[in-house]
Amino acid sequence: MTRILVVDDDPHLLRALTIALTAGGHRVTTASDARTALNSAAAAPPDLAVIDLGLPDLDGITVIESLRGWSTAPIIVLSARHDETAKINALDAGADDYVTKPFGMGEFLARIRAALRRATPGDDLPVITTAAFTVDLAAKRVTTASGETRLTPTEWHLLETLVRNPGRLVTQRRLLQEVWGPRYATETNYLRVHLANLRRKLEPCPSRPRYLITEPGIGYRFTPDPPATEDGPA
Repeated sequence: MTRILVVDDDPHLLRALTIALTAGGHRVTTASDARTALNSAAAAPPDLAVIDLGLPDLDGITVIESLRGWSTAPIIVLSARHDETAKINALDAGADDYVTKPFGMGEFLARIRAALRRATPGDDLPVITTAAFTVDLAAKRVTTASGETRLTPTEWHLLETLVRNPGRLVTQRRLLQEVWGPRYATETNYLRVHLANLRRKLEPCPSRPRYLITEPGIGYRFTPDPPATEDGPA
């Protein structure tokens, strides 16, 4: 049973989400303010967190940043803020998805399921090695010369999609649909934020990426190192 932390100061919404998530087989912990949420998460780390940005004591961004300091659990933002800046700030802080209020409960639960699937390790998957980093798809682990690099679930899913298609263009629409769902097919700012974070973590020179390449206005491409060659006998 997955443990989900729901943080919102609206008691009616908390109750509705608790009922829906519990019916879906999840164990739900609720908090109506940021400090209670952080204390609860520290005492019982959640498998996924749902966070409202408009909390009475601290902004939800602070909660996201605090959780990201030690947890890679998926974070879904619930907010009445519809402007692009709010979405970018939440994603940049470490959120994996952004749902605006009001929302449909069916779609919201589908997003919960998708986020949990992305966070679940697979089996018998290959290891992709470059000169700068190594991606172990089965272990959901990325290492560089400095050691293991922690990615958020969304960063991981983007990287996984790209490295599974080496050398091939993956369109913006496909990435958005696979990672966030069909209703987010035009939210290209999501991709810009998360790809920039991936480059900062993995590329030797993030401003001049070698592996995670942008095809302007179209999509992205993972370009692996060329295969090593051996000189034949003279």
